[in-house]
Amino acid sequence: MKLFEGLSRYQPQALGVLRIMTALQFIEHGSQKLFNFPASAEPHVLTGLTTAAGILEFAGGILLALGLFTRPVAFLLAGEMAIAYFMAHYPRNFFPANNGGDAAISFCFIFLYLVFAGAGAFALDNRKA
Repeated sequence: MKLFEGLSRYQPQALGVLRIMTALQFIEHGSQKLFNFPASAEPHVLTGLTTAAGILEFAGGILLALGLFTRPVAFLLAGEMAIAYFMAHYPRNFFPANNGGDAAISFCFIFLYLVFAGAGAFALDNRKA
């Protein structure tokens, strides 16, 4: 459609904004697990698995927000979200709307997209050596 043809020139910026906003949301999941911030009515019990997930989410989210090592970090986080979905959500119910796994699936596929698309604009990965 002619109305939208000119928008493709902004693809790197849109990808960069998607990466940054997704990362900022992901950081919250990690900080909530590790530091109970933002405060949760039911704080996470820090088992080995929860601690590992919190560290991946917090540190990985920061790296993604900065656009540093975007592809390998996104690959690792996509795997973490797939594992989280099948371990924590899928056993509750088949449907993501009923098992609370919507976010895990969305994060998984956004991160998988970043593996293939790269960081987009506003990323430290784009700096010249």
